[in-house]
Amino acid sequence: MVKLIINEWAKIFRRPGTLVMLGLIVLIVLAIGGVNKYEEHKNPPKENPQWKQELGKQLETDRATLNEVGKNNAGLKQYYEREIAIKEYQIKHDIAPETDSHVWSFVRQAKDAISFVGLFVIIIAAGIVASEFSWGTIKLLLVRPISRSKILLSKYITVLLFGVLLLTILYTLSALVGLILFGLPDNPVPHLAYANGEVVERNLFVQLIGEYLLASVDIVMVATMAFMISAVFRNGSLAIGLSLFLLFMGGTITMLLASRFEWAKYFLFANTDLNVYFDGVPPVEGMTLMFSIVMLIVYFAIFHVLAFGVFRKRDVAA
Repeated sequence: MVKLIINEWAKIFRRPGTLVMLGLIVLIVLAIGGVNKYEEHKNPPKENPQWKQELGKQLETDRATLNEVGKNNAGLKQYYEREIAIKEYQIKHDIAPETDSHVWSFVRQAKDAISFVGLFVIIIAAGIVASEFSWGTIKLLLVRPISRSKILLSKYITVLLFGVLLLTILYTLSALVGLILFGLPDNPVPHLAYANGEVVERNLFVQLIGEYLLASVDIVMVATMAFMISAVFRNGSLAIGLSLFLLFMGGTITMLLASRFEWAKYFLFANTDLNVYFDGVPPVEGMTLMFSIVMLIVYFAIFHVLAFGVFRKRDVAA
């Protein structure tokens, strides 16, 4: 199995496009850092002595909005309850909103680049099986005394390892660039999280690691779906197109449905953002962490049953 994975890994890095993907991740992080540093230089951050009064006005607006929409929209009700609780906690404990940039605030901003990681992992997942059929090299793989399941599993593990590599580069580089450009915060900066109806303070460094890990769940599920489409239909373009559409639009579509229909909680993208159970509110009232984990396992199993079932039985003699 290890040799198969090494072989698949070598195939990926023999493609010029792979080095382009790695280079783009680096350029994106550097670009975000450059823009933020320029904005900071152009508009230096200033302390706001009136922040409590401003938060108080925002609280009044949030409470009024909660009274208006809370009865008809459970999702918005939970959102504004969170916003109100955090603002009240800030005022009570004298925690002013952040104005200065520092390494951890930059790492959080760079987290938006995870969508590009998802894009690149989908491209690899969609082509890793389909390309073998289009290039005619699948026969060379299957003549070996190795089961088809091991061959397909090695390809899937390679996709996951590639995703881990990109996420590691993104997190490490963003921390390094943030440290160089913005430095460490002058004082400890807590993260105010809203979980189980309460506001809690968390270590920002640990919080960011958790956010990056939880954000990767979305990538894993969509990449698994792209891998399944590639194995079942042998069509890399279909796998890339459909997977990218769902990656960028799946969450939006799910939120629109979740605001109206409770059954939207059974959709894949209603369950991929596990961070809402540690800091936020779920898309449908009543959803739990265990429910989302079970749904993810069900989808994960369905994708692999289809991928491995079809791949094992496919006739490639023609």
